[in-house]
Amino acid sequence: MDNLEEVKNKLLLFRKEREWKKFHKPKDLAISLVLEANEVLEHFQWKTDEEIKKYVKEHKDEISEELADVFNWAILMAHDLKIDIIKSSLKKIDKNSKKYPVDKTKGSYKKYSELNKL
Repeated sequence: MDNLEEVKNKLLLFRKEREWKKFHKPKDLAISLVLEANEVLEHFQWKTDEEIKKYVKEHKDEISEELADVFNWAILMAHDLKIDIIKSSLKKIDKNSKKYPVDKTKGSYKKYSELNKL
């Protein structure tokens, strides 16, 4: 199973079989997405770069599961709000490429609003 449509359909079936759609209001999906993103962040909190390298090697499966949770909540939310997440992602990449032109941003962490100050 390697395409988004298959993942979405499996998620929707999982939710339907458990009759959980009634709990999945946009607010609750957004909260769940953020909570799972915070669980990803917990894996890295308070660690140095060296500690993170070692930790990731030893905890890759756990990190992977948390990232999957974030991904799954985003898919469900996009589905329920009738958002084509692939189309939106591509559109956002195009938008960001205009906000962050290579000649002004290569190697820089500055936000687009700071670019003219370079």
